[in-house]
Amino acid sequence: MENLTNAGLGARSKEDVALDLMKFVAGTVGVGRPAAPSTGFSGTGTAKPEEHVKELLALYARCLKAVEGGKASS
Repeated sequence: MENLTNAGLGARSKEDVALDLMKFVAGTVGVGRPAAPSTGFSGTGTAKPEEHVKELLALYARCLKAVEGGKASS
């Protein structure tokens, strides 16, 4: 079965799979996106770009660990 999935495409590295997984998760739950402006009181300020980068890197590390079969820490 694995031979059919990789036929003509070449083998994908674990890093590539982890990156695709991170993109999917980040896009689905909105990790790394600035908060949408809303009316009314907001208890939290907008996150800085550096904080978004840290969130995405932490998410990538967790995805890579999951792809490698390790246990992801929370």
